[in-house]
Amino acid sequence: MKVLIITSLTVFLYLGTTLLLSRRLASGMVASQGARLGLIALGLGAVILHGGLVYNTIFTEAGLNLGFYSAASLIMSLVALLMLLAAITQPIENLGIVVLPLAAISLLLDQFLSSQHILASNTTQNIEIHIILSLLAYSLLSIAAVQAVLLAVQDYQLRHKHPGGFMRALPPMRVMESLLFQIIGVGFFLLSLALLSGIIYLEDIFAQHLVHKTVLSIIAWLVFAILLFGRRLAGWRGRTAIRWTLAGFVTLLLAYFGSKLVLEIILA
Repeated sequence: MKVLIITSLTVFLYLGTTLLLSRRLASGMVASQGARLGLIALGLGAVILHGGLVYNTIFTEAGLNLGFYSAASLIMSLVALLMLLAAITQPIENLGIVVLPLAAISLLLDQFLSSQHILASNTTQNIEIHIILSLLAYSLLSIAAVQAVLLAVQDYQLRHKHPGGFMRALPPMRVMESLLFQIIGVGFFLLSLALLSGIIYLEDIFAQHLVHKTVLSIIAWLVFAILLFGRRLAGWRGRTAIRWTLAGFVTLLLAYFGSKLVLEIILA
């Protein structure tokens, strides 16, 4: 009963914050710093409760439970946390319109559907470092994907000469693009470390149960590498940057959740 109450309160805070952000965005109002911090605090309250629920689900007596739904809930709580913390200093809280409802959905799936993939408690610390780096990289690049979607909407509105309402609540496109590449840069660095740690610490990174994840992760790394070089050497921006960002994210999504979906849900 206690878990159900906390879950309900968490979902309520997530959706309430989303509703307030949506109303502000639809009206085109530019919020004061105090209003922004209030919304961020409301979202962080939901993330803290979400984190407690995820902790109880993942840390078991047998070891870490990184099943499909538990992993999705963990990653979405990290995405929401990183996004809200960054929003304190950068105007990206509007990403919460996409991120926070997804976090709420992932929490509900984790609480009411069962999937287990236990990582034994005697797992070496090196493997845990690899997992942490992978989760952080995936979380940051997920935020970049949401930023790219919002940038695509902004680009569409400008091309069709709709400068009012929605557009007034967003930073200029140049600022949005700058934030996008800052996020991608940090995410790419962490993804590089995650792949390197996997090569060093995993016995066989191309083992049968890892080969699809490894190959797709390397392809995603190459996509983001090309995007960053294109930005630096050719000044890629706008639609080109959006397409490459989303292509890299979808590849990374398939690398992690695609393989887990097949192995743990469909084949199981």
